[in-house]
Amino acid sequence: MKSLRRELLVSLLGAVVAVFLVGGIATYGMARVEIDEVMDYHLRQFALSLRDQSFGQPAAPIVAPEEAFDIVIQIWDGHGLRLYLSHPHTVLPDRAQFGYTTVATSEGSWRVFSVPLHDRVIQVAQPMRVRSGMAAGAALRTLSPLLLILPLMGFIIWYLVGRGLRPLDRLAGAVRSRRPDAMAPLSSRDVPAEAQPLVESLNGLLGRLDHALAAQRAFVADAAHELRTPLTALQLQLQLTERADNEIERKAALAELRQGLQRAIHLVQQLLTLARQEPDGATRQIHETVPLADLARSVLAEHAPMADAGGIDLGATTLDDTAIVRADPAALRTLLGNLVDNAIRYTPGNGSVDVAVRRQADLVWLEVSDSGPGIAPAERERVLDRFYRHAGQEQPGSGLGLAIVKAIADRHGAALLLEASDSGGLRVRVGFPPAPYES
Repeated sequence: MKSLRRELLVSLLGAVVAVFLVGGIATYGMARVEIDEVMDYHLRQFALSLRDQSFGQPAAPIVAPEEAFDIVIQIWDGHGLRLYLSHPHTVLPDRAQFGYTTVATSEGSWRVFSVPLHDRVIQVAQPMRVRSGMAAGAALRTLSPLLLILPLMGFIIWYLVGRGLRPLDRLAGAVRSRRPDAMAPLSSRDVPAEAQPLVESLNGLLGRLDHALAAQRAFVADAAHELRTPLTALQLQLQLTERADNEIERKAALAELRQGLQRAIHLVQQLLTLARQEPDGATRQIHETVPLADLARSVLAEHAPMADAGGIDLGATTLDDTAIVRADPAALRTLLGNLVDNAIRYTPGNGSVDVAVRRQADLVWLEVSDSGPGIAPAERERVLDRFYRHAGQEQPGSGLGLAIVKAIADRHGAALLLEASDSGGLRVRVGFPPAPYES
């Protein structure tokens, strides 16, 4: 696991060392320039100090002002005859070029100063490695105190980084000590500005979790309440079946028990479907290209036997084959199936149920209209709630059909409208953003 403190320490110390290296290079360069100026001045002064010396067979060797400077001396007379050479092994050239020059030899570069004085030419030379060593020593002496305090600087950085990360430690402790059901927002007091986005994101997550848990609790409470009635009815029907005195009563009781089981199974299936369509309950989002006209034809074919049994004229008015959306095909089949199933159930015999797919106002609309009793405008919002059934309703049902439709529409960001149909019944319209048409 990566440590933020260790990473910051390594990064900051690395930056400090890099700055020291750059400073060392700059210090070395400046020291080299100054040493070159001083040494050039010494070479010139030393050369000028030799003008009154007598050469040929000198009584004593000429001594450089400082042996560590490793200065080499050559002297020629006016005819080019060398009168003196302090270091016979030197690789310096036999001719002098007046002034300052830098000569490259097999032993490295040399700094040379040559000057004509009276009837002779004096040349003094010094290896550049001497100057480089002096400059490096000066730079090292300058940076040595800084290098010695690097461990202390590392400790200070470690302490300061840890102190700066304490608000994150406190925030982690606050989250760790919370109970599973504690969804109150985290306090942002004394939290540094850099950690504010993290606190805001955590508070947003806690808010969404609180909303999801509240919805789950409400769903479980509603489901338990709605399941109590059919389960109690099943228990009573089972008792009636057991108490039946003859075959006719037993068959009637079994028929009632079978219908009760079918209603309970339908309710459970509707509950499971609704749970899967909840935004927080969907484990995956499948978005494919769905031609709504083909989907409508398939759903109409599935519900044709149910419509024929009730004497309902089930058909389509408009099916636009260019009406294509990006959506979960299974969810759209569930949506349209619930709309058509509700329309057939609540439409009286000899009535009609029409399905339409069309483009309108930059949306692709899926519409189901019926000639049933319709829903009063004041109740159109409430019928979208779970388990709500408007007064005077005789058809059996769970009150979840339109709630499932609303959940699927919300999941896909679609518009859901309930209107009066042309025949006085209900028209449900669901508008989706269109997908590009593929021929």
